[in-house]
Amino acid sequence: MSEVDPDVRRLLEMAEEFDLSFRDSSVEVARQQMEQIASLGATDPPEVETEDVEIETEETELDARVYRPGGDVATVFFHGGGFVVGSVDTHDSVCRELADRTEETVVSVDYRLAPEHPFPAAVKDAYEATRWADGRYRRVAVAGDSAGGTLSAVTSLMARDRGIPDVAAQALLYPATAYMEPMESRGENATGYLLEAGDLMWFVEKYITDEIDARHPYAFPLQARSLKDVAPAQVVTAEFDPLRDEGRAYADRLREDGVEVSYELYEGLVHGFYNMSGFVDQADDALDSTAEFLVEHLRS
Repeated sequence: MSEVDPDVRRLLEMAEEFDLSFRDSSVEVARQQMEQIASLGATDPPEVETEDVEIETEETELDARVYRPGGDVATVFFHGGGFVVGSVDTHDSVCRELADRTEETVVSVDYRLAPEHPFPAAVKDAYEATRWADGRYRRVAVAGDSAGGTLSAVTSLMARDRGIPDVAAQALLYPATAYMEPMESRGENATGYLLEAGDLMWFVEKYITDEIDARHPYAFPLQARSLKDVAPAQVVTAEFDPLRDEGRAYADRLREDGVEVSYELYEGLVHGFYNMSGFVDQADDALDSTAEFLVEHLRS
């Protein structure tokens, strides 16, 4: 293994000063901590026109923020946060960067969070938001980081299973794809790198209320019997991330099932690095790569 990127190390030291720990907090405090973590990597994102909208579904109304409204293709973005924390605001800078670099529309969705709304609420919201976008744009892709990467993968699975919507591509940024299967990266990176193994357990306990649900492929998509015919994918992982190996395993499964997939491992980086583009050069490179992937498939 390589060394942690020096810029990332400085951010980790800053995080230590905040004494951040999801698993030792109430849900309310954890959500506040997520806002603090997002602020650590925030700089001055691009100025992009935005519009806040509501997406009506059968079960609820979802808040969403549309970046560069008015285009004819769009990426529907789902924020990370273990299905428990995070918001449109915590990932505002990432969406501004993607909208600016793709020069296309990004729709960021505030899906319902656990424990108030456990599985499958977030899955339903992600799917319905993508259907909403599919009805308004010529082509639609999905993208997200961490739990949002999971929702992007699951939405692509559901779109294949149900025949709608038409998903052009899926950008999966350090996604959670497995339940609690033992993987080397979960042990190697259990502590010290922002997202810790104890946090993973805390998130799952809030999100999954029944063990049967945990085995559903729409909860953790690595459990799907087949990934054949899902949308072309980009899978991005970080070296010092407990989710690294399940991201790689998902990319391998996609490839084995005949799906077009690009896999990228960023050495020296940690979970959440797309939020660090103001400080970490490789994060800037990753945003460029994802933007290029999305443009290639949205404009084809």
